[in-house]
Amino acid sequence: MKFNIKYLKCSLVGAVTLALSSAIMPALAHHSTASFDSVKEVVLVGTVKKFEWTNPHTWIQLDVKNDAGEVVEWSIEGGSPGTLSRNGWKKTTFNPGDSVTIKVHPMLNGSPGGVFVGAVLANGATLGR
Repeated sequence: MKFNIKYLKCSLVGAVTLALSSAIMPALAHHSTASFDSVKEVVLVGTVKKFEWTNPHTWIQLDVKNDAGEVVEWSIEGGSPGTLSRNGWKKTTFNPGDSVTIKVHPMLNGSPGGVFVGAVLANGATLGR
């Protein structure tokens, strides 16, 4: 029986590729934006209730008055602390009680939440686009 090194190399490359792609898939699935309406943007004017500087994503809890004058809490997903800190953000970028205007891609199911697009802080500074 003759040993075929070319066949062995191809098999090894295929096995490594399969193993790596299997390891990457859960990470890709985690970062899906399928639950957000990426075409629609909603502008929210409200008061920061809480800013969670946590991995894998930051969260802004924002109290927003609806058309009936009732306060509705919105959950806004942001980027990772590492990515945001490289863009100048800090744990104190949003503080409870801050008045802010935040633009989001809203949830497709209509619940009060979305993914962060941009913001205007009370001091006029802008974040995002």
